[in-house]
Order: sequence, then structure tokens, then C-alpha cells
Amino acid sequence: MSQPAARLTPVQWVICGVAALGFAFDVYELLMLPLIVRPALLELIGAAPGTPDFNLWVGLLFFVPAVAGGGFGLLGGYLTDLFGRRRVLVWSILLYAGSALAAGFSTSIEMLLVLRCTTFIGVVVEFVAAVAWLAELFPVPKRREAVLGYTQAFSSIGGLLVSGAYFFIVTYAESLPEIRGGHEPWRYTLMSGVVPALPLIVIRPFLPESPTWYAKKMAGTLKRPSIAELFRPEFRRTTIVTTIMFACAYGAAFGALQQAPRIVPGLEGIADLARTQQEQAVGTVQFLQEMGGLTGRLLLAFFAVRIVARRRLLRLFQTPGLFVVPLVFLFATTTSLPVLQFGLFLAGVCTVAQFSFWGNYLPRVFPTHLRGTGESFAANIGGRMIGTSFAMVTTQLTNVMPGENPTEQLAYAAAAVGLLVYAAGFTASFWLPEPQGEELPE
Repeated sequence: MSQPAARLTPVQWVICGVAALGFAFDVYELLMLPLIVRPALLELIGAAPGTPDFNLWVGLLFFVPAVAGGGFGLLGGYLTDLFGRRRVLVWSILLYAGSALAAGFSTSIEMLLVLRCTTFIGVVVEFVAAVAWLAELFPVPKRREAVLGYTQAFSSIGGLLVSGAYFFIVTYAESLPEIRGGHEPWRYTLMSGVVPALPLIVIRPFLPESPTWYAKKMAGTLKRPSIAELFRPEFRRTTIVTTIMFACAYGAAFGALQQAPRIVPGLEGIADLARTQQEQAVGTVQFLQEMGGLTGRLLLAFFAVRIVARRRLLRLFQTPGLFVVPLVFLFATTTSLPVLQFGLFLAGVCTVAQFSFWGNYLPRVFPTHLRGTGESFAANIGGRMIGTSFAMVTTQLTNVMPGENPTEQLAYAAAAVGLLVYAAGFTASFWLPEPQGEELPE
């Protein structure tokens, strides 16, 4: 039986702060793209929304960085197990912050694509390193569950921040310094992603390494991580099922929820507004969706220490999401904006909570030498590479969907993809292994 947890020390509070900041800006960077992709393409390629060329580049901006992030993120998981959690965490944050700053000066769509790839690589590696780091720094089970749950809740703070930042930038863009001869809000929004690197530079020397990883490293008992080992009989089922379910969770987020910023400008009553007002409406919708996501993450953190069965905890959010997500988009273009906003809030609760679930679950099913590699494979191959690519599936499906205009076609495509991935994830959950006990496996 675990001992009662003592109060957090000042160093532990700093660690939680760094991890929370990293989680927040992970999502800040990821959710920036749905907000800026439309105005960025209007400037960089001049194609009208809804045209095949426009849809192709939207899909590529989601898909190519996802593939790059998935591939390099898997390598990052290996490096996390090989070189330590803290070192990889710090360098990954610096990578995505620097890439975000440079992306604001993009002169072509190809340059933007490359810099979104390096941004995505930094984001996906940071997530894996941070989860392994936190899980091993807080060995007491209930304290670990709470720390992982509540620090990951800051991911949704990142979503709120980027929505608020975009709204603010759109409103006051003309007062900001010129970039390439203009005041385009999408450029300032991209550049704002440099923020997490600033405090990290100051506090980096004071961050400790994971004591579990370090002790094994110094004793020479740390086994070399191996991707092949993930498919040994004792880990194969866990690896395959968690990868599929990660793909489904990210598929719902990027194939459905993150299509809303492109749907809103075409809604009745919004389409006739000035561009600034349209973008403000987009920012508001995104903000409410992320409020739902934050609510879901907090609920997950609350229930994580009260519901022992992991599958039961997950289905608490999967089951309503199976109905809410497709219905929201099926009726998105035929309802009022407030109805759509409320629906997206509920969809955010159900979908985004699942991301925090995996941060609690994965450290409990992989041993120390495979913790980063196992988490990375599921999160990056399943979530970032396969799941995020559903944004391209939705975009291309739009071209063949019924509807009177591109907005309706996009909404119906998002509804179809949302239903598909939620149904697949719910079905796969029946094969999800339950962790053996509360302690982390050695």
C-alpha cells in the first residue's frame, strides 16, 4: 500500500510548471494551424477556399507535418530512453519555439510547410519526454495520477491561449510592427509560439533528471530501448491497441473538431461580415471548444483517482462523444451559431479528455527502459502520424460530399469522419489491457 504523499517541494512545483507550460504550448502550436491556415493560404497561394488547390494545401499542411512528427517523434522516444527525459524535453521545446518564430516570416507555402514540420517534431517529442519524466518523478500512485492529470489539463489552457491570442491579434494587428510589408494576423500568431522558450532558458539548469532513469543508467542496469521489443508477446497487444486508439482520438480532433474554424466563415450570418469580424467569430468558436477541452481534462483528472478501471474511465468520455461529435457537424450549417458553439463545447469535453487519459495510462503499461519508446510509438505513429492525417481525409472527402456549398460539404465530411473514428476507437477499447496494479512497472 502506498504511503500518503507529502506536500510538493519547491523544485517539484517548478517541474510541474515546466511540464504544464510544455503541454500548454504543445496544443497552442497544434491548434494554431486550423486558425491560420485559411488566411495564410489566401496570401501565399491566392486560391479561393473550397477549390481543389486550396483543399490540397490544407490537407498537406496537416498531413506532412504529422508524418514528419510521427517519424521523428518515434526517434525522440528512443532518445528519451537513451539520453534522459530532461535533456530531450528541453531541446524539443526550444526546437518548436524557434520554428514557430521563423514560420512567421514565411515567404512561400513550401517554407511554411517545412517550418510546420520542424514545429511538429518538437511538439511530439516534448509530449513523450514530459509524460515519462513526470511519471517517474512522482512515484506515489495517487500523487502521480493527479500530477499527470492536472498538468495535462494545461494543454487546454494552450488551446484557450491561442484562441484568445488570435482574437487579440486580429483586432489589433494594424498596431503591430510590419512583417513583409503587411500586418497579417496569421504571421503574428505563428510567431507567438516562441513564448515557452523564454522562461525555459532561465530555469533549465535547475531541472533534475528522472531519478528512476538516472539510477538505472548509473548502475548500468538500464536496458537499451528497442522498438522491436514493443511487439514481443507481453507488449504486443498493448502496443497495437493503444496505437489504434490514439489514432482514433486524434482523428476525431483533427478530422472533425479542428475543421470548425474553416466552417464558421461560411455560415449564414457570418459569411456576409467583414473579414476581421469573421476571424473574430472563428476565434470565439475555437475558444469555446477549448473551454470544453479544459473541462474534459479536469474531469478526467478528477475521476482518474476515483475510477480504478481504466477502460471504464475512458468510456465515460467515449460513449457520449460517439453521438455528440457527428451530430454537431451533421447539423452545423443548419443551426444558429450559438447552437454550434454549445455543440463544440460538448464535443471538446468528450474528445480532448481522452488525450489526458493516455498520459495517465501509458506510463503504467511499459517498463522504465521502454516507457519513452512505448509512449512515443502510440502517440506519434498512432496519434500524430495516423490520427492527425484524418484532417487530410476530411479535406479530400469534402470534394465528393453532397451539399449546396463548400461549407456544408466540409461539415458533412467532418461528421462522417467523426463517426468513423469514434466507432473504431470505442470498438478497440474492448481489447485495451488493464494496468497491473498502481505502481509503475520496472
